Amino acid sequence: MPQLRLALNQIDSTVGDLAGNAEAIVRWTRHSAEQGAHLVAFPEMVLTGYPVEDLALRSSFVEASRAALRNLAARLADEGFGELPVIVGYLDRSEAAQPKFGQPPGAPRNAAAVLHGGEVALTFAKHHLPNYGVFDEFRYFVPGDTLPIVRVHGIDVALAICEDLWQDGGRVPATRTAGAGLLISVNASPYERDKDDTRLELVRKRAQEAGCTTAYLAMMGGQDELVFDGDSIVVDRDGEVVARAPQFAEGCIVLDLELPAAAAEAPSGVVDDGMRIDHLVISEEPVPAYEPEHAGGYAERLDDDEEVYSALVVGLRAYVAKNGFRSVLIGLSGGIDSALVAALACDALGAQNVYGVSMPSKYSSEHSKGDAAELARRTGLNFRTVPIEPMFDAYMGSLGLTGLAEENLQSRLRGTMLMAISNQEGHIVLAPGNKSELAVGYSTLYGDSVGAYGPIKDVYKSSVFRLAKWRNRAAAERGQTPPIPESSITKPPSAELRPDQVDTDSLPDYSVLDAILELYVDRDAGADAIVAAGFDHDLVTKTLRLVDTAEYKRRQYPPGTKISAKGFGKDRRLPITNRWRENV
Repeated sequence: MPQLRLALNQIDSTVGDLAGNAEAIVRWTRHSAEQGAHLVAFPEMVLTGYPVEDLALRSSFVEASRAALRNLAARLADEGFGELPVIVGYLDRSEAAQPKFGQPPGAPRNAAAVLHGGEVALTFAKHHLPNYGVFDEFRYFVPGDTLPIVRVHGIDVALAICEDLWQDGGRVPATRTAGAGLLISVNASPYERDKDDTRLELVRKRAQEAGCTTAYLAMMGGQDELVFDGDSIVVDRDGEVVARAPQFAEGCIVLDLELPAAAAEAPSGVVDDGMRIDHLVISEEPVPAYEPEHAGGYAERLDDDEEVYSALVVGLRAYVAKNGFRSVLIGLSGGIDSALVAALACDALGAQNVYGVSMPSKYSSEHSKGDAAELARRTGLNFRTVPIEPMFDAYMGSLGLTGLAEENLQSRLRGTMLMAISNQEGHIVLAPGNKSELAVGYSTLYGDSVGAYGPIKDVYKSSVFRLAKWRNRAAAERGQTPPIPESSITKPPSAELRPDQVDTDSLPDYSVLDAILELYVDRDAGADAIVAAGFDHDLVTKTLRLVDTAEYKRRQYPPGTKISAKGFGKDRRLPITNRWRENV
């Protein structure tokens, strides 16, 4: 059978940075060529970054993307790679679509192109447009209706984009009908827990349906709340894994494949689901037989906690770097949330770029103050202590606050101090709130909710403890100092805003609370279903009411890394003014 050396470039890109993304494509194409690749591929919308959101509706950005693609094709030829076909995702527009009600103005397309000979040799648009979770692609794009097939060294290679594999029909069965020897899908599929297992089974299933070797090329990196974990996969026609890339790492998979020869007569016409074959011949002759050198490899899988922790690190690093910052500021209470955020920040940015501030009040315990200082010592981050008591006394002398207003004042003073230091010194503030607190409204507006980014916004409290334990255990296994003080993990959680306060004064144990929240928030279960699952009726009623009435707070919380199937933000959109309440 004919041979083909395929290079799959699992790389990061930044939304809107057309020049920087093009530079990365050239650099990785050069690397692929040095490995002797015959065909090179890059992820979905790699030239523009993904997702571009409403930038897709700006004709100026669409035209800039199209121009950048043409310039990239010419530059690749100038660099000596003109005869190497390169698949690149970008933002395009339909030349044929007519304006109509319900269609995005300008008919933008989530597209990809094959660059060859200094030209844009073939283009195609995503057929299946996702419209669930964080995706709004019906809002932004018009679908493609072709099955692109490029003939490379006597092998017909069918092309698809992300959702074309996730949905039934369309390009996958059309690939079988057309008799292609290889299917390549370019993707920008965001990370969420356990998605790697789902993804593997999907690719196996689609390869068997397509009847050919299937390569699933994924993006890696971070964009606002989204993290892309890489984990590119190649399987043969029977669904057996040929190669699998590392998680959360840029890189190039190079592998030698033996694939069926293309039919003497190029496929044409209309096939499954109305797909019209768009066939491009680049090279008919097979490459001279050679001894395979590249098997692609199978990267070791991360365990569940390391996977989530890695996602949080990548998301934070990307947000800080891509927004032009170098350092972060964290209020260190001595508690588990700020400790985990600090550990994540040190791993993402280096301890020298992490600044911690202890802001004790008269209610702060000695062990909490000590834990904050110990965390700084263990990690090596920059640390200072600024008591808020003088400021608190001044406010109290003027206002005479009591109860909740007095408690929240302490948090707001800390928030004001953090933002003042941020303005003065140029760090961005990280908000330490976790998903459990955000769900039930246990965060203070303009207090502990201030910040540019919330690294653990999508992490339930019980998972915060588990990740902290994992991080310490991983450090010990590597012969390093565990970053998080043991007492921050073992002591009862407390906001320390009044004497002897602990979270369980007003909330159930987090293991119980998080189980209820996962059903209600992540799975959209109603109260009756949650009670039927074995939870106390009154506790369910109270918890759901807390969640419903805290929507206005969550709208004002900063963005944060998404690691679940339904995070607070684009995934979960509920009205703030809402009188519907779950009843049993």
